[in-house]
Amino acid sequence: MNIIDFIKYLILGLIQGFTEPIPVSSSGHLRIFEELLGNGFFNDLNFEIIVNFGSFLAIVLFFWKDIWTLILDFFGYIKTKKKSYQDGFRYCMFIIIGTIPAGIAGILLKDFIEESLSSVRIVGAALVITSLFLYLIKDFKGIKNDREITYKDAFIIGLFQMIALFPGISRSGATIVGAMFLNFKRDTAFKFSFMLYLPISLATMMLGTKDLIASHPSGSLLFYYFIGMLSSFIMTFFATKWFHNIMKKGKLMYFVVYCLIVGFAVILFL
Repeated sequence: MNIIDFIKYLILGLIQGFTEPIPVSSSGHLRIFEELLGNGFFNDLNFEIIVNFGSFLAIVLFFWKDIWTLILDFFGYIKTKKKSYQDGFRYCMFIIIGTIPAGIAGILLKDFIEESLSSVRIVGAALVITSLFLYLIKDFKGIKNDREITYKDAFIIGLFQMIALFPGISRSGATIVGAMFLNFKRDTAFKFSFMLYLPISLATMMLGTKDLIASHPSGSLLFYYFIGMLSSFIMTFFATKWFHNIMKKGKLMYFVVYCLIVGFAVILFL
């Protein structure tokens, strides 16, 4: 085992795991660390898929009761059309509608974003924008709950998720901001934000699996991949729990200050 490689993949897993659920942009932070440590430090796209899978599993574990209920309601309603399954079925449809904008934009704009918007200073500017939007909704409490989501609401929140395709714009931050602007309660905004994450994350992994298999990673590389995935999984789970508590208490100002400081530091010094 190469200790340098071990540390490298462990660090990437921890960065991904901590920054994925909180509103600070995981992709933006990976780009910043790449700039700080040299372009050759994080250059394994397959590994990014692996650590994202770790985050995906952690989010599934965190929301497993909600996810299981939604699955039962979705297929139960399709099969029986019972009214008791209707709310869960509609929520699943909202997730599908909310996923469409980012899905289409991701397919159409992927190359443009990677080629034209990869500058670390753009990431810094995007973090400042994230900070400003979080500041606008930091005191919002909202009054609407899960049962009051509409297809229009789901699509609008999906448009906010689409904006988060740009490096430095937080996905969780963007979708929560969108939901809070629509007057949803903090807990409702938090839950729907992460429900939207799951299909996008799953689609990204499925698209990358072919390249991962084709690369024929060695046994030692698979070990490092596992370390990164495990560290990402553990860190994401606890970061999600931490962020949930912060959302309930309405203390988004922590992230406002953090994104503002990091954003300007990146613009001025990198």
